[in-house]
Amino acid sequence: MLNSSEQQKVNRFIFGILIGALIYFVLITLLIRFEQDSTQSSITNYHQAVWYTVVTLTTVGYGDIYPNTIYGRVIGYVFVLLSVGIYGLLIGQITNLVTTIKQNKMLGYNGTVFEDHVVMIGWSDFGQLVTEQLIGASKQVAIVTNKRSDIDLIYEKYNKKEVFTLYADFENFEALKKVNIEKSSVVFVNLTDDTEKLVFILNIKKIFDRLEFVVTLENANLKNTFINAGVTNAISPHEISSKILASYMFEPDVAAYTEDIMSFAHTPTDYDIKQFLVTYDNPFLNKTYNQAFEGIKSKFNGVLIGMVKRNMTGTRLLIKNPHKEYKIELGDYLIIIVNGSSFDVIQKAFNVQEGYFKERR
Repeated sequence: MLNSSEQQKVNRFIFGILIGALIYFVLITLLIRFEQDSTQSSITNYHQAVWYTVVTLTTVGYGDIYPNTIYGRVIGYVFVLLSVGIYGLLIGQITNLVTTIKQNKMLGYNGTVFEDHVVMIGWSDFGQLVTEQLIGASKQVAIVTNKRSDIDLIYEKYNKKEVFTLYADFENFEALKKVNIEKSSVVFVNLTDDTEKLVFILNIKKIFDRLEFVVTLENANLKNTFINAGVTNAISPHEISSKILASYMFEPDVAAYTEDIMSFAHTPTDYDIKQFLVTYDNPFLNKTYNQAFEGIKSKFNGVLIGMVKRNMTGTRLLIKNPHKEYKIELGDYLIIIVNGSSFDVIQKAFNVQEGYFKERR
């Protein structure tokens, strides 16, 4: 489907063809009228006139049909002169149209069909690190940037099946529909300033009120402000890094272990923390936490470390160490430490992709 800019160019191209066809029809009509006055003329009907103009415009020039009258030859000169530039004009217009369509596709104006993906508003070195972690976790990412220079860099680095990029103004909320933002799992607001992030979220929520947002904060004291504004998770990188740094100082092995399991598993022996939605296919549905803990360890070599439930208001509750008789119910999430080898086995056994799934309302 063409966007408005492409459609305007197509419309202008079609309009030009129609005008050219009208002028062509007038000229050959005049040519026939002038040539009919000559008894020696071989151009006396539209069939002959069209044949003459075609062989003239294509520069073939068989010479079997040609005008005899003065006015007829004047029109003939027009066709001869037109033959010089008509092909260049047509080829130029078609090339320009094709180039525009390809350019608009690269800039993301044709939109994406990604669903349950992450939409990233703003691009930076930090955003690149986040994108690589998301791709490693088999998540698709749609990036919105207002810098034209980012587009080429992003497409050089990532596969288009994994990353979609849109060049747009952040205030153009209508353009955000092209990243299929309404069907995204979460929107990561990666702008430079906390105030800019807050204003963006408040404005976009007026249009897309069901989105879930994640932001990083330069000022950790603003966390409650962002939560009250409707942000699902407000994270301070400085706060997280300071905790890990402090942990390295007095319990370095714990810190190393924590840092390792925070990222995706690069190899079959690397460990990662995954969360899996409990569906009807889950073998531990309606089992106790203790039964699930023992089963996951013995069957899949994973370690169940917690779960997530929803309360009556729909808020997710993270339960870090449930009682062993705690019942696992439909819609819960199981949080498991797995390595690369056991991950595929668990995912197949649970018959569900890892990660959080936004509920469709």
